[in-house]
Amino acid sequence: QLPAPPTPGPYLGGAAELRRVPQPPARAPRRRRRPLQLGDHGGAGGAVALLGAKALALSLMVDTSVLTLDLSDNWLQGEGAAALAEMLKENCYTSAVDLSDNKLGVEGAKAFSSMLLENTTLVSLQLSGNEFDDHAAKYLADAIRANSKVEILDLSYNLFGDKAGDILGMAIAENIGLKEFKISWNHFHSQGAAALAKGLGANIFLKVLDVSYNGFGNSGAAALGEALRVNNVLEELNVRNNRISVEGALHIAAGLKENKTLKKLNMTRNPMQSEGCCGLLKALQANSGTGMEILDLPDIPVDKELAELCDAVKILLPNLLLRHGGNMNLQRKSRLKDELRALPKAVGNSQAAVA
Repeated sequence: QLPAPPTPGPYLGGAAELRRVPQPPARAPRRRRRPLQLGDHGGAGGAVALLGAKALALSLMVDTSVLTLDLSDNWLQGEGAAALAEMLKENCYTSAVDLSDNKLGVEGAKAFSSMLLENTTLVSLQLSGNEFDDHAAKYLADAIRANSKVEILDLSYNLFGDKAGDILGMAIAENIGLKEFKISWNHFHSQGAAALAKGLGANIFLKVLDVSYNGFGNSGAAALGEALRVNNVLEELNVRNNRISVEGALHIAAGLKENKTLKKLNMTRNPMQSEGCCGLLKALQANSGTGMEILDLPDIPVDKELAELCDAVKILLPNLLLRHGGNMNLQRKSRLKDELRALPKAVGNSQAAVA
């Protein structure tokens, strides 16, 4: 009687679960270097899971064919993140990784922070939706401060609060590699937002910044305005939905008056009213060296002053794409009707009225 076949180990078992046995890296021709996409987009999540992540990490340790790795929405959690982080310490070919929506938590943040202190290949890292909180920010800040190779970092849809704003702000100020930073949909308010904005203003390498859907308010807007005044690198800024009122908009306008490099600014869904919008447009008027190409303003009724300012700015900056929710044509028609109603009535009607 033949002996029973041996039970497959974690690597072969995991590979079988994935229904693929990765080709040995030494045999992978250059023409087959392509993205490995195992993200469970639109599914229930967890298609790869922990065991699959461990098997995959073993196979990718010395792989030379996978340059882009997408494992988003797979419930890898901290342990799965740790396995992949160890792999990325050894792998020197993969340059873009997407681990969004994997519930990595503090353990995952700690593992990836350790990895980023050693890895010199990663250029793009997406870690959105991973339940990172203020405690996790401490580990991520260490990596942001020390790593100079990652150029694109996405930390949106997490749980960062004001304490994280202080920690990450100081780290961003010291970073010399990031060019695009997304930290939208978090919980930055007042003090934390101001600290984060101050750090972002001190960074002289960032070109794209997305802090939309936070609670920057007027204090955060003031810090952003000061950052724009002195920054000569940032090209795109998204502060959509940040509770910025007229006061905050005027702070940002003060920065725009001096800034020469910003090309795109999104201020939509902020309660800045017509006065705040006018402040931004007047700042562009006063800045002969502005580089603004796209300006998105909130969806508000367009009054006469704002309509005239929009027209004047478009004449001054013919290549500027100015977008807002109000319809100036409809506003002008409405004003024309009001003016017609104010005119004296026809002579016949007037005589009838006198009679």
